[in-house]
Amino acid sequence: MIPAYSKLYLTDARKQLANSLDYAVHTLNLDLTQYYNTFVNSDICARFEKGDPFLVSGKSGIELALMVAARDNAKIKPMKRVYHDGKTPEYWAGWAIAYYQWYNACSLRILDQEVPIAKILKMYDKYHEMDISHFVTRIDEMRQAARCMTYLKKYRELRGYSQSELAELSGIPLKTLQHYEQGDKSLAKANAAYVITLARLLDCAPEILIG
Repeated sequence: MIPAYSKLYLTDARKQLANSLDYAVHTLNLDLTQYYNTFVNSDICARFEKGDPFLVSGKSGIELALMVAARDNAKIKPMKRVYHDGKTPEYWAGWAIAYYQWYNACSLRILDQEVPIAKILKMYDKYHEMDISHFVTRIDEMRQAARCMTYLKKYRELRGYSQSELAELSGIPLKTLQHYEQGDKSLAKANAAYVITLARLLDCAPEILIG
């Protein structure tokens, strides 16, 4: 795995994104999903992903938050930061996401499509005290499940089946099929007979369904 940029800038990048999310939510009172969506679709994010020293080391998380927020509201003004005891879930999410992006050299926009920021925030209770490697492994699993979900739904709809029709034809319980489509379960870890049956009914290669 080749990281996105020099490790020299990683700590600064993690602090910056962590402080940015914390400040946006707890001081500017912005909606996390909306703010993050603006960020990942901006040229600011493109520079962040490459470890632009001027951005990741030359700016603070508060400055980053204000730059991003101004894209949606040009009249937004700096506010005195609201501090909390300990790190907030939003801070942790930024800290973890920045590491994952550096480690995998991936697009944050695509990552957010596969694993939305709201889902990452829900991982806080379980993962915030774990080594970051556990977070990386889980996000990899969730991205894989999201891809499988996309392909399964796409081919089911192409063949004109409803979920209940495909469940009946395949012999797979409807709830199980729904779990696969929702990404709660991964087809890559499913019974091989399920994958083969679905591939036959959907007229596609099994490899496509498991990503």
